[in-house]
Amino acid sequence: MVTDADEFERLHHARTGRTAIRASAPFPGLRPALRTGRAKRLPIDLGGLTDLECAVLHAVRSIPSGQLRPITWLAREASLPSAAGPIVKALAKNPVPMLIPCHRVTYEGGAPCDAAYAERVGDALRSAEGIDMHRLEELTLRGAVFLGSDTTRIYCHPTCAHARRITRPHQVPFRTAGAARQAGYRACKSCRPATV
Repeated sequence: MVTDADEFERLHHARTGRTAIRASAPFPGLRPALRTGRAKRLPIDLGGLTDLECAVLHAVRSIPSGQLRPITWLAREASLPSAAGPIVKALAKNPVPMLIPCHRVTYEGGAPCDAAYAERVGDALRSAEGIDMHRLEELTLRGAVFLGSDTTRIYCHPTCAHARRITRPHQVPFRTAGAARQAGYRACKSCRPATV
């Protein structure tokens, strides 16, 4: 049991090789990584988390800036069962929410899964990345979980960089990946929508 700050510092340094004493400046590369969306390249210590939690958080780090992915996508990328409960618990244990962008994860209906953030923080982070939640809500109300392009015959998550380039006249909404496949569309290789 830790009894004082000096004991905590000693144990922390023994475990991580780094000091726990607060620095006056962020470590080199942090600000540019956050500003450019390249935070996934920074090393992160996930010691103390279970294998499931680590798998979920590593999958979250692969979601590009300005894009969202549903929990089923996260489960598939982390090679886990798609039960939302354990995944949401893993998101809530995120030790570094600014470096592991849990604000990019949604429930299946499109609602944000902000388990790792205080109220309104996830909204602010999504807004800063240019994610238009009102447009996504409108698409969800129309039943568009995926967007296809009638010119390329590819379907994507609506926030995928490729889906955002589809002009309105060429957008084909799909409620399920199965419906997109039955219509002759193939999954985007970039956002890799869940195919179940």
